[in-house]
Amino acid sequence: QVQLVESGGGLVQAGGSLRLSCAASGRAFSRYNMGWFRQAPGKERDFVAAIRWSGSATNYAGSAKGRFTVSRDNAKNTLYLQMNSLQPEDTAVYYCAADHLLQSTLPLRTTPRGYYYWGQGTQVTVSS
Repeated sequence: QVQLVESGGGLVQAGGSLRLSCAASGRAFSRYNMGWFRQAPGKERDFVAAIRWSGSATNYAGSAKGRFTVSRDNAKNTLYLQMNSLQPEDTAVYYCAADHLLQSTLPLRTTPRGYYYWGQGTQVTVSS
């Protein structure tokens, strides 16, 4: 079992940057593929990025490619999302999530289904 707590959200102007963190409790963090999702008011929860448990592979939504970078530090039990060139359409609550499988070599999941553990979310607001 793993518990997740996001931080690092806030208000930023268009073109600015933020770095989100997701602190995990439990010794199994390093064995889970991890994902970042976001949800704007009235919209579905959308995939942003994912990273394999070993850090050896990543996957990004089209809207995130070239602007966002997902990384992890398994020694610190922490997942990161570096977000650059933020735009108003990036405004949402951002969630980190852990896959329900340990040390999965399946393709990184890009839908909420299959992610079993979720954080409470952190608000990111980008002003124009």
